Amino acid sequence: FSPAIFLYLICIVPSLWLLEIHHGTQYCANEPGAVQVNVSNQDFNQSRESSHGSEGTDHHIIQTAKIFVNQLSTICETVWTLALHQTFLLLLVVGRWLLPIGVEITRDQLSQLLLMFVGTAADILEFASETLDIEDVRKNYALINAILAVWTWSMLQFPLDLAVQHIGCKPSTSARRIPSLLLCRYSAELWNIGVSLFIQDGPFFIVRSILMGHFRIFNQMLVFFTAKNILVVTLQLYRLAVITLDFRATVLQKSRKGEVCCCPCEPYEAHATGHQENEMKEFVAFPPKEESQAPSEDH
Repeated sequence: FSPAIFLYLICIVPSLWLLEIHHGTQYCANEPGAVQVNVSNQDFNQSRESSHGSEGTDHHIIQTAKIFVNQLSTICETVWTLALHQTFLLLLVVGRWLLPIGVEITRDQLSQLLLMFVGTAADILEFASETLDIEDVRKNYALINAILAVWTWSMLQFPLDLAVQHIGCKPSTSARRIPSLLLCRYSAELWNIGVSLFIQDGPFFIVRSILMGHFRIFNQMLVFFTAKNILVVTLQLYRLAVITLDFRATVLQKSRKGEVCCCPCEPYEAHATGHQENEMKEFVAFPPKEESQAPSEDH
């Protein structure tokens, strides 16, 4: 867990909520504003020529700054809101990269995490910009709040690093429990599937389905990304089924051979003492069947 990323979310997310809720009251320059930009560009060239002739460098810098600020003021506030969305997600990825790695994550895991964050940020940005730009959505205040709530929920995956880390098996955990052993062995994969189903693609699919089914809102991009969410959710469920079947086959094979089924995410050192080896064998995941029991070496 990264407290710095979480505090950054707390600071920026409420600002984006206010900007999106009051989107209709934001200023946007019209055609006279565009003329003002052209006039400002002409004034900029004239002031630049005059500064080279008679005026000093300080006056030229002040005039350039005034013209630059004048041009920025003609840009629509809605454009600034979209730019804030984009820079917000980019800074999340870059900031996580610049933060200290710590002892709980390796450089290889960090690189995997950053690549995942890039794809996740692109999906979240597309969801917010594509759904909130629909005119019928902007007319429904409750729908805007619902979309922003789902968007905020999807942002909570950024402070967590569990998608690339395995949860270590601890002796206090009962190794005979199948869910504990499954989580121990496939913790990173299961966390990836959980994030996709319950934090990102699953909620995005529900929102888009409601927009098309209940509110009768259809456009090409909405249909495409809904199909994309369906495909991702289906593939994640298929991945979960593959992991479960593979885990079950491994357990059955170990139990038939009478071997000790230990958690593979717990590192086993070859130079462990005899007492440590006996201690590890006490935490047997599944006892062998009666017809195929093999005598233990310790006894």
